[in-house]
Amino acid sequence: MLLVIDAGNTNVVFAVHDGEKWRGVWRITMQAQRTSDEYAVWLLALLKMQGIAADDIEGAVIGTVVPAALYHLRTLCRQWFAVEPLLASAHLDWGFSIKMDNPDEVGVDRLLNGLASHHLYGGPLVVIDFGTATTFDVVDAEGSYCGGVIAPGINLSVEALHQAAARLPRIGIGRPAVDSVIGRNTVAAMRSGVFWGYVGLIEGIVERIRQEVGQTMKVLATGGLAPLFSEGTTVFDHVDSMLTLNGLRILAGRNPLPRLTIEKDFLTEG
Repeated sequence: MLLVIDAGNTNVVFAVHDGEKWRGVWRITMQAQRTSDEYAVWLLALLKMQGIAADDIEGAVIGTVVPAALYHLRTLCRQWFAVEPLLASAHLDWGFSIKMDNPDEVGVDRLLNGLASHHLYGGPLVVIDFGTATTFDVVDAEGSYCGGVIAPGINLSVEALHQAAARLPRIGIGRPAVDSVIGRNTVAAMRSGVFWGYVGLIEGIVERIRQEVGQTMKVLATGGLAPLFSEGTTVFDHVDSMLTLNGLRILAGRNPLPRLTIEKDFLTEG
C-alpha cells in the first residue's frame, strides 16, 4: 500500500492506494509546525477505521508547496510507518518535458496536475486548480508542461475585499441565489461579483490560452471549489477532485521509492 501526502497552503491531504483503488482520503488544516506525533495520532486512528495498519504501508510519496512542513511529514513516514518517502520535485522522472525558464520554480502541485491530467484524459488541455491561488496550467498533446497562469485565489479575494473596505461584510463563497447578475443588496452584489467575476476570469483566460495555442483544448478543473464553478460555466470538460493525488500515485510508479537507511524502533524506546 502507498501512503500519498499532498501538502498545500490550506490543507494537507492524506490518502492510501492499495494498487487498485483508493482505500481512504483524509484532510487536515495546514499548520507548518504541526509535529509528526500530532499527525500520527490523528492519521493512525483514521487508518484503523478503514482496517489499515501502519505495517501495511509499504511506501510513501509527498508533494508539498510548503517547505516548512516537509520535515514533520518526512519524520511521520520514517518513524510511524518505517518508510522513506519519495519527494516530488522537478528533478524526478515525470515522463514529459518541463518547458519553463526555470523548472525548479514551478510548484510541484502544478506538475502533478499536468502528469495526472495527461495520463487520465490525454492532451492538449488546460488544468484549472481552485486552491489558495487559482492556477491555469497548459499541457500539450505530448504531455509536456508548457507553463500557465496564476491568479489570486477566490478565498483570498473575498478576504481582501472585506479587510480593505470597512463597510463590506465577510461573506461565504457560493452561487448567487438568483441568476440575475445585479444584486439588490450589498451581500447579493458581493456574491455576484465573486461568483460571476471568477466565471468571467475562467472563461476569458481559457479562451485566450486557446487562441494563443491555436487549437482546441480540453479543460479540466480540480480543487475544492471546482464543482461550484462548474454550475456557472460550460467550459469544463471534466471535474476531478482526485487529480493531484493521482499525480502523486503515478509519479511514485515512475520513480524508484527510496529505502529507509535509519533503522529505529522508536515505539519501544525507553
